[in-house]
Amino acid sequence: MLEQMNVRAGAATAAGAGAAAAAAGELKLKPGLDTRLYRRRWVIVGLFSCYSLCNAFQWIQYSIINNIFMKYYNVSSFTIDWLAMIYFVVYIPIIFPVTWLLDKKGLRVIALCGCGLNCCGAWIKIASVRPDLFAVTFLGQAVCGVAQVFILGMPSRIASVWFGSHEVSTACSIAVFGNQLGVAVGFLVPPILVPNIDDLDKLTYHINVMFYGTAAVATLLFVLVILVFQEKPDIPPSQAQAAIHANSPQDYTYIQSILQMIKSIPFFLLIVTYGINTGSYYSVSTLLNKMVLSHYPGEELNAGRIGLTIVVSGMVGSIICGIWLDKTQTYKQTTLAVYFLSFAGMVVFTFTLDIGYLWIVFLTGGLLGFFMTGYLPLGFEFGAELTYPQSEGTSSGLLNEAAQVFGIIFTISQGKLIDHFGTKAGNIFIFVFLFVGTVLTAIIKSDLKRQKANLHAPQNPSIATNHLLGYGSTTSMISSFIFPLRLLPSERLSHKAEEGICSSIILNEATL
Repeated sequence: MLEQMNVRAGAATAAGAGAAAAAAGELKLKPGLDTRLYRRRWVIVGLFSCYSLCNAFQWIQYSIINNIFMKYYNVSSFTIDWLAMIYFVVYIPIIFPVTWLLDKKGLRVIALCGCGLNCCGAWIKIASVRPDLFAVTFLGQAVCGVAQVFILGMPSRIASVWFGSHEVSTACSIAVFGNQLGVAVGFLVPPILVPNIDDLDKLTYHINVMFYGTAAVATLLFVLVILVFQEKPDIPPSQAQAAIHANSPQDYTYIQSILQMIKSIPFFLLIVTYGINTGSYYSVSTLLNKMVLSHYPGEELNAGRIGLTIVVSGMVGSIICGIWLDKTQTYKQTTLAVYFLSFAGMVVFTFTLDIGYLWIVFLTGGLLGFFMTGYLPLGFEFGAELTYPQSEGTSSGLLNEAAQVFGIIFTISQGKLIDHFGTKAGNIFIFVFLFVGTVLTAIIKSDLKRQKANLHAPQNPSIATNHLLGYGSTTSMISSFIFPLRLLPSERLSHKAEEGICSSIILNEATL
């Protein structure tokens, strides 16, 4: 009960404090700031990953069976491509009010909006399953695209608000993992549920199965967000977050925060390079069906499986990169290495796509995905480091803004190049830009401000005890699912140690 009262009491002032404390560009690190990790953090990031998965699935569910929806709605291939690109278009004007709302109202309001809109879009699509109702399916997809704006920039913010300094990169990777898994499911499931048949009545039935299933899952997730998703922990998880909460927000303005970020040359370069890499990923994902079928006619199922391979290998890459960052804190070096290997993977994919062996396309697609998709959480976390103590939601929003712009440009340009000159010309266009992005990444100056805040912050004895006894270890995630209602042994020991060392500070047990 006391924990719940503390959460409610602090919610109003802490919602936008991350960016608020950044008005002067620096934070005063105060002694005696307590930190604690709660088991609920894994529930929060897991639930977020699930509804992010549902939204990402809806993004790609049309493109991977592009030819089938062309036939069903009697529209062009480019028109179907716009069902994916609408996600990019709506993001650009809406991201700024959404990040402002995130700063002012916090994570729970944003989660409710994102999951709720995703649910609404799924149900609108059910009303569109008739060959003359393409406009309705486009409306449903546009609503899902608006929902994406409330989802895409959340991983870094959730990681910072809920997770300790030695696990934020891993947590961000898990949050991004859900989106990637959604794309993977979107590559795999639609070709299975909606076969390429000429009977429109049977095709209507199969499309209905896919849309009703999606709406049911989206509805369940919305109910869970309403019941479970919590704004923030009672006590901050890290010294960096504790310092943000302890500083006054009175001089903060949202516009000032954005201007300070853009004026940072390293972060501006990261915006451009992140946009190039992620925009390339969006373009390749959107046009994959077209590329595969141009060399392997009738292989809709394998086109989906190749997409699945790209994304699953990328999910593995994301988790590995996140754990690596938490262990080494080598943000610049890791980002540069992964970016260069994304470029190399795209070169290999380009020149092996048309050699006539699908197994080679699977192999090179997996190589490309491991690095290109694995880069996504690296950009979020590197951006959070470069812009601390600004809001992680705002920095992620700016990175994703660039990704949507480049995604639109690359998808249209690569699509036209494929239509007129073939897949090789379109893919060369992409890997040339990835090479430019690699060069720009190499000149980014690494200034890890958030890590400096955690390293230099004065620690009180209770915090030192937490770190000594293993608070913040990412391996505690496994135990948190096995023993969800009890403290781990190390946490019980830490709690007793705090009582002995800091008798004046009474902390609640970190229960759900």
